[in-house]
Amino acid sequence: MRAIRSAILALGLVSLPLAQAGAVETASVTIRADQPGPQVNRQIFGQFAEHLGHGIYGGIWVGPKSPIPNVHGYRKDVVDALKDLSVPFVRWPGGCFGDTYHWRNGIGPQAKRSVMVNTNWGGVTEDNSFGTHEYFGFLDQIGAEAYVSGNVGSAAPSELAEWVEYMTSPTGSSLAKERAANGHPAPWKVSYIGIGNELWGCGGNMRAEYAADVTKRYSSFIRPGNGKAIKIASGGLEDDYAWTETMMREAGKGIDGYSLHYYVFPGGWAHKGSATDFTESEWAQTLSKTLHIDELIAKQSAVMDKYDPAKRIWLSVDEWGTWYDVAPGTNPGFLYQQNSLRDALVAATTINIFVKHADRVKMAAIAQMVNVLQAMILTDGNRMVKTPTYYVFKLYKPFQDATQLPVEVKSSWYGKDDWGMPAISAAAARDKAGVIHIALANLDPNQPATVSAKLTGASAASVTGQILTAPAMNVINSFDKPDQVAPRTFDGARVGADGLTVDLPPKSVVVLDLK
Repeated sequence: MRAIRSAILALGLVSLPLAQAGAVETASVTIRADQPGPQVNRQIFGQFAEHLGHGIYGGIWVGPKSPIPNVHGYRKDVVDALKDLSVPFVRWPGGCFGDTYHWRNGIGPQAKRSVMVNTNWGGVTEDNSFGTHEYFGFLDQIGAEAYVSGNVGSAAPSELAEWVEYMTSPTGSSLAKERAANGHPAPWKVSYIGIGNELWGCGGNMRAEYAADVTKRYSSFIRPGNGKAIKIASGGLEDDYAWTETMMREAGKGIDGYSLHYYVFPGGWAHKGSATDFTESEWAQTLSKTLHIDELIAKQSAVMDKYDPAKRIWLSVDEWGTWYDVAPGTNPGFLYQQNSLRDALVAATTINIFVKHADRVKMAAIAQMVNVLQAMILTDGNRMVKTPTYYVFKLYKPFQDATQLPVEVKSSWYGKDDWGMPAISAAAARDKAGVIHIALANLDPNQPATVSAKLTGASAASVTGQILTAPAMNVINSFDKPDQVAPRTFDGARVGADGLTVDLPPKSVVVLDLK
């Protein structure tokens, strides 16, 4: 636990002694409204949809002839749920699948599209019925921007360049005419383009120096026909800061974003642990590992600052979330797992860290949107359920494009076995209407906490809020009981002469609105 305490000190937090059994934890939070920070880019609430398991087929796309209610082939229940989150963008088609994807296989009449084997995920047949046009149709329905992950691992630069022209060219080129013949005369806007995915691994097993040269080469031929796109380079494996150094030094001038992926494996890669059957020690281990992303972001940012002190290049955490053993009885290659209150605390804590680093973290994508890993939504035939993580994203909607307010937290310590951390995680922002939003998470599953919050440079006359919690750590939203972990009205916050006092239940996420 000493190592964890050292890590917490590196985060700039102050931890108080471990709370005694039966005691109420205490925490103080100072919100510096007089020192507003950068904008909290709404893109940190992005989504990721890969051709993996039932993430696309059955999760988003069922086809227009399906008995499942749909609009032009897209599941109506899923579309409605995602629209309610104001999803900023969807990253597609991968992931590892992206570096085996050839875009021409997914255009034209569906009956004539090439059929392939998805060698990355389960060895199943991929009929390419969800391709470029279907992707943009989906974005139109949910109101999101495009983040296309280009094939660098197994395709030439000309293939990616031609795909970009096909999607974006407003001219009468042959590719633009082909797009029109396939049903879309007007060009699409592609806001973000990934230059490969995990080039150190499934994207080509490259060395950093070679990956930097490849990135420069492909970036040179990405020329959107209707406006600038943010070009995002592949980052190294988590704490591979040497990769970051090389990529920024060699390719920094040709990129606009740099990718970081981070997954939480409670028990390690070989034995990740169950999504629903876990002990308190595994709860603590999961949340402690979640906090590690703060250190990764800080150190990656420090390397980026050497070459980009103006912070022009975005840090894009475009894969993040929990990764457990697959649900019993499901295809191991489909990465289907349930989603409990523990995942809600992971999501809230991670988003709080993104808000803290809003100067550099400009976009993020949870992995993944539907039916895969830490999903927003799970489906089974014609049934659909919103997960606890979905509701965290809904609670945090007011943070989209709000102004970050620096937060200082002094918290009592929560620990179990070898895993420890401050009990309280927090973030704050002020929206364009002047309302201050405070997010608080109590990571202790046993003890409530009394949080004293002080605002500098602002005052509040009233407070309202919502809470996400449940009676047990592993409560889930099932198809039969879909609302066991859902937001409720929170009345445990009071505005007084000295600021704000919040009675925070154990294992809870609370978002407050101060006016």
